Amino acid sequence: MTSDLFLQTIQRLAPGTPIRIAFGRIIQEENGALVVLGDGSEVQAICSGGFDLLDTEFSSAKLAELAKMDGAIVLDDSWSKILRANVHLLPDSSIATVETGARHRTAERVAVQTGKPVVAVSEDRRVATLFLHEMRQELQDPTDLMASVNQSLSTLERVRRRLDEAEERLTPLEVSDMVTYRRVVVLVQRAELVRRIGDSIEEDLIGLGGAGDLARLQLTDLMQGVVELRDLVVRDYVRPLRVGTPERRLKRLEAIPTAQLHEPDAVAEALGFEHLDERAEPLGIRVLDQVPRLPETIRDGVVKRFRSLQKMMSASAADLDSVAGVGKARAQELRRVFDRLQESVRSWEHEAL
Repeated sequence: MTSDLFLQTIQRLAPGTPIRIAFGRIIQEENGALVVLGDGSEVQAICSGGFDLLDTEFSSAKLAELAKMDGAIVLDDSWSKILRANVHLLPDSSIATVETGARHRTAERVAVQTGKPVVAVSEDRRVATLFLHEMRQELQDPTDLMASVNQSLSTLERVRRRLDEAEERLTPLEVSDMVTYRRVVVLVQRAELVRRIGDSIEEDLIGLGGAGDLARLQLTDLMQGVVELRDLVVRDYVRPLRVGTPERRLKRLEAIPTAQLHEPDAVAEALGFEHLDERAEPLGIRVLDQVPRLPETIRDGVVKRFRSLQKMMSASAADLDSVAGVGKARAQELRRVFDRLQESVRSWEHEAL
């Protein structure tokens, strides 16, 4: 998983920022560069030669001009000063690296040894790559990155639509007491996939900075309620006394590799479901969560009292009123909600015939 520090650094390198403009100029002028984005004793210990710039104020033009020399450039931690240029960096050669070019091998080792962000700009490939600790990422061209984000948003929109369809199918099956664990797994699969696609897009949007604001609004809209829905469904069907807490099962779900997420058996195992085609009985948490202005404490009290959606929906207004905190008015409102659900299911069953 990408670290917060790495994401923060990518955000500071977003298109339109002075430092990113500098790397763009270096690439445009077909030069290479090795830039250490931070200073300290660890950096100074591996610097040899070059010259001190006496805390020269940073500008994109200055950095691009200094990149015409062969050596590395060192900035301060705020990236507002250029401290040294034409520096020969001597990191520990025993640090493992997967890079092949000399500039990129040095960049990776410096990033690991000092803990400072390092950017290497390739002359041949005309791309800038960020290194920080053991992580690396190419700083994509904003146009290419936006195209990738838009494509991912289209995928997310399709999967979110399928998730909504799965929830629409689940409700009448629950009310008519016909739901199976397979149906539950389908919904959880889609919700988890939506979450992962959304997280991936969010990371890409960090790299776009302000240029991704419109896409970020679209992402927020598509992600609305997804994690909450997934968690409610898991709480509805996971039985802690048999398979552990819902929270533990959610962690196991999130640990499934994305390539295996489409496999029903893998998701069922993570959630503790033994037989996919066995009838499943929800507690009714998700249905109650859709009732307007119903406090969570009262919702949980109703669930604890009846322990199944079927028993809850069969309860009279007086039975519902017996739950602490419900009261006569809210009990009657719950009864009306259950009656409407049952009527809608009868209409759904009639249309299906």
